[in-house]
Amino acid sequence: MDLSNLKPASGSTKTRKRIGRGSGSGLGGTSTRGHKGAKSRSGYSKKVGFEGGQMPLQRRVPKFGFKNINRIEYKAINLDTLQRLAEAKGLEKIGVNELIAAGFISSNQLVKILGNGALNAKVEIQAHAFSKAAAAAIEAAGGSVVKL
Repeated sequence: MDLSNLKPASGSTKTRKRIGRGSGSGLGGTSTRGHKGAKSRSGYSKKVGFEGGQMPLQRRVPKFGFKNINRIEYKAINLDTLQRLAEAKGLEKIGVNELIAAGFISSNQLVKILGNGALNAKVEIQAHAFSKAAAAAIEAAGGSVVKL
């Protein structure tokens, strides 16, 4: 055996159907497209969402509400989470980098500190936003709030 007599395994390849090559071929006439209708015409392409003339789903279902393009998404982190983090790592300053390292947020998320739980540690906390209760609790514990 060499490269000159290689061929595919028997039955693994088929010859393609050559349609529209005269009525003698058995595949002339309508060329397997059937009779009349849009699908038999050249240049036919179905519109996205077309359901054969039935009112399409995206027009049957009503629209409601709106998406506010100015909305800012924050990742909420509570005071009890910060307390656990400060105790575990022995931190005096908790910023975005510390929260990323601890796995609470990803690098492109904005952080808002919320006031659920208690904070006893005296820590400087840096975040993008604070609730009023959280800011008051941090300052009551002797810490400081830095808004980024």
